[in-house]
Amino acid sequence: MAIIRWSERPSAWQGFEELERLQQEMNRLFSSYTGDKVRRTVGFGVFPPMNVSEDADKLYVRAELPGVNPEEIDISVEGDNLTLRGERRLPESQPGVNYHRREREAGRFRRVISLNTKINADAVDAHFKNGVLEITLPKAEELKPRQITVKTSG
Repeated sequence: MAIIRWSERPSAWQGFEELERLQQEMNRLFSSYTGDKVRRTVGFGVFPPMNVSEDADKLYVRAELPGVNPEEIDISVEGDNLTLRGERRLPESQPGVNYHRREREAGRFRRVISLNTKINADAVDAHFKNGVLEITLPKAEELKPRQITVKTSG
């Protein structure tokens, strides 16, 4: 007894199955060149990803910078803005090596964060460890809360 492949399509369309598979493969290939970049931009946001937090005395910025040489990071403070610049370089491709997927990106980056508070720019401190840059920005003295003692006369 012969086994026959069952299909919901009428037999007149069976000749087009190969073309349909080819179209699906072409769509997949094109989406890997266009769709992935869009998803990467939308899904992962901007580089580097950062957390900004604060307490009563300081602001803290933590930026994930894997693969970035800390000597190539430039941090500047102008007014209420913190600017972070740098470049992530990837090793050169070896001849004869074909990538199946290449998601790590390289290139220059620049992030400007509005701090919305005045800081003491002369006391800003930055440390880089395990691919994470930690920047500590002390708030300006005039912004720190002060306890005022009520005096009584007499």
